[in-house]
Amino acid sequence: MTKLNIETNIADPDAFYEKLIDAHNGLSDEQSQFMNAKLVLLLANHIGDVDVLLEALALARAGVAAEPPRPAA
Repeated sequence: MTKLNIETNIADPDAFYEKLIDAHNGLSDEQSQFMNAKLVLLLANHIGDVDVLLEALALARAGVAAEPPRPAA
């Protein structure tokens, strides 16, 4: 069984992060969320290993509050 690699695995992570942020420039919040969803699905398809994807889902969800959103004050 393949295990999720959580070690730095990008040659220049800062440059990639900059490109990721740049890709969102000029998008509305809704468009940005849609782009993120598309990116997740594209990368999940590329990975293809359901066990690795489930591990990634669990790690991504860990520590994220499950409380419902609060109304604006």
